[in-house]
Amino acid sequence: MANGVALLAVGDEMLSGLRSDTNCSWLASRLHDAGVPVRGIQVLPDDEDVILETVAGWVGKVEFLVLSGGLGPTHDDRTRFALARYLGVPFRQDDPTYDRIVARYEEPLRSRVEASRVPQALIPEGARGLPNPQGSALGIAFSARGTEVFSFPGVPWEFRAMAETFFLPRIEARGTWKQVVVAGWPESLLAEKFEGLFSKPGLHVSILPSPGLVTLVFRGSPEDVTSAVARVRGELPSDCLEEGETEMPVAVVARSARAGLTLACAESCTGGLVGAAITDVPGASRVFQGTAVCYSNEAKIRLLGVKPGTLENHGAVSEECALEMAAGARGLFGSDLSVAVTGIAGPEGGTREKPVGTVWFAVSGPKTVKAFKRSLAGDRAHIRRWSAAIALEILWRTLKEG
Repeated sequence: MANGVALLAVGDEMLSGLRSDTNCSWLASRLHDAGVPVRGIQVLPDDEDVILETVAGWVGKVEFLVLSGGLGPTHDDRTRFALARYLGVPFRQDDPTYDRIVARYEEPLRSRVEASRVPQALIPEGARGLPNPQGSALGIAFSARGTEVFSFPGVPWEFRAMAETFFLPRIEARGTWKQVVVAGWPESLLAEKFEGLFSKPGLHVSILPSPGLVTLVFRGSPEDVTSAVARVRGELPSDCLEEGETEMPVAVVARSARAGLTLACAESCTGGLVGAAITDVPGASRVFQGTAVCYSNEAKIRLLGVKPGTLENHGAVSEECALEMAAGARGLFGSDLSVAVTGIAGPEGGTREKPVGTVWFAVSGPKTVKAFKRSLAGDRAHIRRWSAAIALEILWRTLKEG
């Protein structure tokens, strides 16, 4: 019986090195989390014969075949034509599904989308047209020889939206797997703490670190998975995101909304990364008032009310400055809670007393006013990413404290 998934990325630009495939690697990660084996990932040229031959080689050997790319309106988009040739059928024009897409747009974009109806609405006879929630090209789905085939546009945000809508629900309903997201623990210490659990026979554990978070994915029998999740949550009650929350910005917005508290930020070295992460979350406007990116000392004084004497005596990267920045943001935006970040991201600016990677954080709220320092390693981008992650974590922990 066919099992597993094969992933195909279509596009000359990936074979030439002009672009990198991100769609298949992203989907492979999601499939790994769900315990579904990926049997192969291939990058193919915009060539009907190659696409046809590759599809024919996988159909019947895997349970699912997912293609990325080649569904647009230009001459080099050949995937739909290869699929029609594989099925040996003519095209039909799926106007009802395409009409739903056209209706989303206003002029002048509507006319451009309408002009691309052919070929973007063409579907092989007997296949299903899948509405694209982020773009205009329809997806295509059909079954052949025990393999379910899904073909999605290659634009990354379109591919991910369609995979999450039409494909991943088919996968996630099949097996028993759950995940727990833990904040504030290094991967190595977490693995050490739960060494016996992670090595339990029959339980497969994936440890996926990211700045400030470690995601634990458990796969196995329902009893083993449920027990593992309960143990981690039971031993780390203050460090686990709520069930269903996989990212810290989402957890911050959700907890802030539940508490009825508003948020603001004061950012120096992060340059707006904290505010950007929060506003990436749908519904953030319910709680987020704004962020003040005050890079220069003058901006800190003028916008946040940092005292000139504080900067002269302690410097911009100091406990005193961070506390005044947090208080200033809270007053500027009229928020209930604020967080401030000020540090040296490098590669220049460090001193013996304050080397590159020195970052001060502060939080100001109705019940909490505190600051702390972290010494971070890595290049400029790494220090900035980690600083933003730590700022989000302190917001989350402060909100949890009530």
